[in-house]
Amino acid sequence: MKTEQAVLALAALSQSTRLEAFRALVKHEPDGLAAGDLARLLEVPQNTLSAHLSILTRAGLATSERQSRSIIYRANLAAFRDVAMFLLRDCCDGRPEVCAPVVESLQSCCTPKRRERARG
Repeated sequence: MKTEQAVLALAALSQSTRLEAFRALVKHEPDGLAAGDLARLLEVPQNTLSAHLSILTRAGLATSERQSRSIIYRANLAAFRDVAMFLLRDCCDGRPEVCAPVVESLQSCCTPKRRERARG
């Protein structure tokens, strides 16, 4: 990832409504959310949210797809991964113990939840 792309993505996430919109889209992967549903979820006027979603889309962090009368937005997780890797790639300068706490905290939050077996 080039620095300009990272700056564009980080700038898009640097506003609270856009950050919350992106986080909501991530939670609703892979199905995404209709723009109106996202606006209601965030309690933001639809026209305001539309402007924020345009910024996230231009930054490559969100995609949109028309389905009938709705526009479904999805988080572009690959682009987000690229931004995260851009930030972390050289973090330890050859000393893995520097980044170990970051890696450990990611593992704990991203571990799939176990499904309980049905008893019967």
